[in-house]
Order: sequence, then structure tokens, then C-alpha cells
Amino acid sequence: MPDRPYYLSAAEAASLLGVARMTLYAYTSRGHLRSEAVPGRPRERRYHREDVERLLERKETRHDPAKAASRGLHWGGPVLESSITLIHDGRFFYRGHDAVALAKSATLEETAMLLWGADGTERERLFAQRCPLPRREWSSMRALTTDPLSALQAALPIAAAVDVASYDLSPTAVRLTGARILKLATALLVGSDASAPAHQALQAGWTPRRPAVAEILRTTLVLCADHELNISAFTARCAASAGASPYHVVSAAMAAFRGYKHGGAAERVLGILADANTSDAARVAITDRLKRGESVPGFGHRLYADGDPRAVMLLRLAEKSGNDREWRRIQRVLRAGRQLLQDKPNVDFGLAAVARAYDLPLSAPALLFAVGRMAGWIAHAIEEYAAGQLIRPRARYTGPIPEESITSR
Repeated sequence: MPDRPYYLSAAEAASLLGVARMTLYAYTSRGHLRSEAVPGRPRERRYHREDVERLLERKETRHDPAKAASRGLHWGGPVLESSITLIHDGRFFYRGHDAVALAKSATLEETAMLLWGADGTERERLFAQRCPLPRREWSSMRALTTDPLSALQAALPIAAAVDVASYDLSPTAVRLTGARILKLATALLVGSDASAPAHQALQAGWTPRRPAVAEILRTTLVLCADHELNISAFTARCAASAGASPYHVVSAAMAAFRGYKHGGAAERVLGILADANTSDAARVAITDRLKRGESVPGFGHRLYADGDPRAVMLLRLAEKSGNDREWRRIQRVLRAGRQLLQDKPNVDFGLAAVARAYDLPLSAPALLFAVGRMAGWIAHAIEEYAAGQLIRPRARYTGPIPEESITSR
């Protein structure tokens, strides 16, 4: 599939919309389209393709408001401006940097600094901070439940009450709070308030005799750091728009993440992989779910027609594990998925594959995603605090009409 250009010329934009140049300029002046000078040719303007396509869709549904409203919240609106992550032509970028390329060498902390708009002078200050809760507090959270995600959810509002500085919502202060939240997450998950980067702390807690696994965890965390406005990021932005502290923003995002369609998807993939002892068993594991009317997790992504680049990289890591038994199991499910679903694996499959290949805890896929994505949730909070406006979509009412409103006409 050839790359679709991110920008359109004025002639291309006008042609796609079916309007004259003057109308195109009017759309721009009203804020419906963004235009900018073409580098090296200041008298020429170029237009964001996504703006043109969104305006075209609005024009097509103009005479059917119900259709437009019903489609709005499903991969459509509200549309929020963000400079954090770009997804375009099968690739995704963190503030203009190819995320897959970053994942080859960057740490989660370095990626967080990029997403948060921090400068190099802040690094030592940000991640030299200690965990915001004393050991006895987060240890008691670990003792409450065997589910580490639930323990983390319980710790966040308590940390917010103790960490009064977190109520300063200026960008610099939020970056500092974000770093403390990452410290809290890793300390609580592995039982150690270490000064090591997140990937090393998790490796020491999960696979202490296999230090090489740290690099696998580092790559995975960076790949999971952000992915534009998925449901947990949108939830984070809603909480931030209301002025919630970063701890409560992350807590809100975690609540959305716990849904089986989001953070629970990789766990469901693990269930399929566990059943795939043979090629026939892999097919049955998928067909049984289809027969029950269940969705099959781990395959397909609407933003990546040619395959999720995160899954591609994670599957390469799984293949390099040297765990031939698990890699054969993974391949069985991949083949069955391609044959039965006609779809390619997504990040949920990749996370589950890495967990199986490197013998990580069953909770590792969700934990890696959540810890990595905290960097993104904080980045979205910083943007939303700066915007200073409540996110408030409207609803298209479909319930009974009050009798008095009809008879009073």
C-alpha cells in the first residue's frame, strides 16, 4: 500500500472537497482546516489531510444529523488537538520521533521526558525523586490483594492525599509528580523502591536471574508509552480537564484500562495461547470463541490496515527468546488467526507473546502496558491542564419526550 501523504496541496484539498479555492480559504479562516506555508515556498500553502477528510465526512452527513451524531464518539469526535502522538501510514511517532526506532534504545524515563516536553536539565531532578509513599504504606497495599493492578489502583488516591505537591498543575510540577507516580508504580509492583530505571526494577523483581530480560522490558514499555486518544487516554484527559490531580488522572485512566476490551485483551490472548498445544487446538481455541459469539482478542487494529508495528516488534522479541516451545505455540495461533480471521496480530497479541516467550508473570502484559502508558496519561494531562477547558460532548437524546413539553406547544 503506498504511503498517503500527511499534507495536501491547495489544489488537492479543493479537488477532494469539490470546492473552489476561495471556499477552501474560507474554511481555513473559520478554523475548519489548518494550513501552513510549504517549506522553501512561502507563497504556497499545504493542508492537513486529516482535516480535509474530516470536513468531507461532515459535508456528507450534513443532511443526516442523526447519523453524524451516532458516529461521533466511535473513532470520530470529539476531536482534540494534541502534539503528543501521530499515527500515520502504518507508523506512530512520539512528538515527531519514530516510536519503534525509539524503542530500540530509549528507556521509559527518557520517553516520558520526551512526551512530557521536559528538557535535558530536568532529567536528574525528575527521576532522582523517591517513592511518594513510605515502604510500610505500599507494602500494606501489596498485602491487601494478590492482584498487583488492584494494589496500584488502591495506592494512587492515598499517595495523592499524602503528596500535596501534586495539586500544583503547572507543567514543571506535573512532570515532577509524573515521575513520582512512575516510582510508586514500580516500587509497588516489585516490592523495592530502587533508583534503577523502570525496566531494570521490573526485571529484578520478575526474573532476577535473567538480567538480559531487562532489555525486552525496556522495549515493551517504550512501545506502550502512548497511542493517541484510546479510551484510557481520553478518560485521562476528561479527568484532567476537570482539574483532577495527576494521581487521580492516572487512577481514572486505570479504571478504563481495567475493562476487558482494553487492558484485559492481552490476558484473553494468554488464554488462547495456553490452549494452543497443537495446530488443531489453536484453531479450536479461536473457532470456539467465534461460535459463542465472542470477539477474538489479539488480532486487527483499525488504525493499521497493514499490521500493528508494535506487534511486529514484540513478536520479533518473542522469536529471539530462544524458547522454541513457546514460539511454536505462538506461531500456531498466528496461523490460525490469519486463516480464520483474515487479520494480523495487534499489540495485545505481542504483549502476550513476549510474556509467554520469556516466562514472565501472567499479569505482566497488563502491567507493562499500564506502567508504560502512565507516561502517556501524564502527557495528556499536561496538555489538558494547559487547555483549561472542560471536555463536554453533547448527547443525542433518544428517550421518551416529557408529555408537558409536547402539550405546551
